[in-house]
Amino acid sequence: MSSDPWGRVDETGTVYVRTAEGEKVVGSWQAGSPEEALAYFERKYEGLVVEIGLLEKRVRTTDLSAKDAQAAIEHIRQQVEEHHAVGDLAALSARLDKLTETVESRREERKAQKAKQADEARAAKEALVTEAEELAQSEQWRAAGERLRALVDTWKGLPRLDRKSDDELWHRFSHARSAFSKRRKAHFAALDAQREEARKTKEKLVAEAEALSNSTDWGATAARYRELMADWKAAGRAQREHEDELWNRFRGAQDVFFAARGEVFAERDAEQTENLKLKEELAAEAEKLVPVSDLKAARAAFRSLNERWEAIGHVPRDARPKVEGRMHAVERAIQEAEEAEWRRTNPEARARAAGLTGQLQDAVDKLQKQIDAARAAGNDAKADKLAKELEGRQALLDQALKGLQEFGG
Repeated sequence: MSSDPWGRVDETGTVYVRTAEGEKVVGSWQAGSPEEALAYFERKYEGLVVEIGLLEKRVRTTDLSAKDAQAAIEHIRQQVEEHHAVGDLAALSARLDKLTETVESRREERKAQKAKQADEARAAKEALVTEAEELAQSEQWRAAGERLRALVDTWKGLPRLDRKSDDELWHRFSHARSAFSKRRKAHFAALDAQREEARKTKEKLVAEAEALSNSTDWGATAARYRELMADWKAAGRAQREHEDELWNRFRGAQDVFFAARGEVFAERDAEQTENLKLKEELAAEAEKLVPVSDLKAARAAFRSLNERWEAIGHVPRDARPKVEGRMHAVERAIQEAEEAEWRRTNPEARARAAGLTGQLQDAVDKLQKQIDAARAAGNDAKADKLAKELEGRQALLDQALKGLQEFGG
């Protein structure tokens, strides 16, 4: 009989392994010595040790799934429990129990990680849905459209959720995109209709502008072009392929009209500038008539100058008040001289002036006699009072005599 600390072979060749529950039969050995029998089953034990070590390493260093790891553990455990090896089988069982705990812990970690990833993916997809639903109401058509396309790419890169949740979120996400596309399509359809209406309106404006381009009714036509420009701006933009062509025709028609008007106005301005020089010369000649010394000659000269003035024509509008004011000033001076002459030669006015002078002279003479009488009587107070009254009457008399002299004495 042969034995070691973990097993023995009896005289019949039966091999035993020692365990905490007592000896267990490992097998029977008839082919050789007991030592060879123990060595054989000890090698089987070492094989189990190596196999467990390799499994421990795989669990620690690879992404071996918990299911596969547990299956491998159970396979080795079955071999240990069948007692087909000699050695510390309890230690192997303990290592397998610990490895089972590790695999279970890893299973829970992965389950928690998977749950966390699912929660993160759900939160991310809910955020995408919320943003998509907000974008569905946007009128920033280009920016919102590009952002929605980017959200689709982001969605595709996220993990799938459970079927129900994923389908519900995708339905909301897809509905938001469809709503935006529908609104955008309706917007651009309406915009196309507006632009088509603008094109028709602008074609009418262009036709009228081109019809007016050869007009010589400068004021009325220029005013109409201003109205057409206001109508053009109010019409809105036509389609891009029509807008530039219509605008070029519209502006071209106006340019033809305003170029022609500009040439006419340039000629008119040159003519009016020359007229201004002539009228300034006439104004200077008229101003030499003032002060009026010979009314008849001044009147005749001014009449002649005025006839020449009227024959000259228009001057620039901004220069008109000044040059016309000079002629009006000379005209007023001649009129004032005529009025003075009329007053001087008017018989009725002369008679009224002579009568007033005579009355004042009589009053002065009467007051002088009264003063002399009062002083002769010694009544100086009365004489002084009458003297003051005499001063006032004498002043009026002097003024009346001066007026009489204007009538030729």
